[in-house]
Amino acid sequence: MVLEALPSGATLIADRGRGYDSSWFRAALVEKDITPCIPPTRRRKVPIAYDKTLYRQQHEVENRFAKLKDWRRIATRYDRCAHTFFSSICIAAATTFYVT
Repeated sequence: MVLEALPSGATLIADRGRGYDSSWFRAALVEKDITPCIPPTRRRKVPIAYDKTLYRQQHEVENRFAKLKDWRRIATRYDRCAHTFFSSICIAAATTFYVT
């Protein structure tokens, strides 16, 4: 099972879809001493509290990677040399992160 590979004492940040919000999954996380940071689905009768700030920060990181993938050169890795590819990543990251 996937939960066996996770270290205890960690925090799992997941989306509300794909079954991560299920009660048995949350119970398995708590049993393994993992703090779940999963927003509840809208159809839950009793909403479960979660760290909104941590979830928002994770969403911001995902958005930054999505903007970085907009650069076709990075997404398809046109460069053959590692140092040239790394330079392209640095330019794209600087442009993406500091412009928006």
